[in-house]
Amino acid sequence: MIPVSEPLLGGKELEYVTDCIKTGWISSAGKYISDFESGWSAYCGKKYGIAVSNGTNALDVAVHCLGLRPGDEVIMPSFTIISCALAVVNNGGNPVLVDNDPNIWTMDVGQVAEKITSKTKAIMPVHIYGHPVDMDPILDLAEDHHLAIIEDAAEAHGAEYYSRSNKTDSWKRCGSFGTMSCFSFYANKLITTGEGGMVLTDDEALAKKARAYRDLCFQPHRRFYHDQLGNQYRLTNMQAALGVAQMERIDDIIAKKQWMAQEYTKLLQKVEKIQLPAEKPWARSVYWMYAVVLSDACGMDNTECAKRLYEKGVDTRPFFIGMHEQPVFHKMGLFINEKYPVAERIARHGFYLPSGLTITREQIDLVSNAVCEVLGP
Repeated sequence: MIPVSEPLLGGKELEYVTDCIKTGWISSAGKYISDFESGWSAYCGKKYGIAVSNGTNALDVAVHCLGLRPGDEVIMPSFTIISCALAVVNNGGNPVLVDNDPNIWTMDVGQVAEKITSKTKAIMPVHIYGHPVDMDPILDLAEDHHLAIIEDAAEAHGAEYYSRSNKTDSWKRCGSFGTMSCFSFYANKLITTGEGGMVLTDDEALAKKARAYRDLCFQPHRRFYHDQLGNQYRLTNMQAALGVAQMERIDDIIAKKQWMAQEYTKLLQKVEKIQLPAEKPWARSVYWMYAVVLSDACGMDNTECAKRLYEKGVDTRPFFIGMHEQPVFHKMGLFINEKYPVAERIARHGFYLPSGLTITREQIDLVSNAVCEVLGP
């Protein structure tokens, strides 16, 4: 079975983790924590990095730091992981949804303006499968309406966007645009710490608030005395050691992902029954996963296609199911009778192929042959 993703630990990961064990710095303090935070924030063009235990908690920290009040709204795509809406709901806010772009599957930025109300506090763009959101329209709306941006870059490590915002035309990395920007370092991400995440910001006050919140809001000079409630979201020094080692190879990691996508596209471009991933001229995708969408004429949904590919030794994963179709939110009275046609279609017809960093050319050939056998040339 060719797996969807396997991490590649091919650098100094063992050396750095062994150093943690030998020195005893195995918990949530140590040099690798600070090196990981400063290294990743600098790479993404931000001043401050706050490492946390996973990407879901990174989103929670970011939303918490904005100080949502009951009824405050955060605009986000329906097509995303539930962590995005969860962070807003758990902090007393209301997620407000837009549909997704049918070609690149990120949020449809043209629908955002009409969803802004007097209750809107922030916009949450989510970069999808390694491709950036069209950020300039989001930046303009945020400036015009005095809104925060919570940038979810969990799937876009090193991806770049050509921004013309503020009259400074340049390529900028995903994670550089948010008031608070969030990353996941789960085992299938480009940079992995096994589990882990990080919040980035340029705002010193927000960084201070985020550091306190991830550490139970201990007082600096009176540790077990609390005037606010926080959570225990700390990353360990051993996990950070993995991240530091991975950062040293980030250029090679991105190159491997882009090579993988090029090879898949060469082999699958003549398969008429699937839509291959697109890349806009203003984007440099890192192809976190090589994602495809079945055509309406295919005669099967992603579940049936996945079953047939599995029988041929190819593992896959389906696309996200939109937030507006989640029963748990319906029980809460959210998104009742809302429809987002693009999110609904790609949720039923989209899936991604084996895309991990250990993938070989032989495996890409085997996967592509299996796709052609199931769907035809």
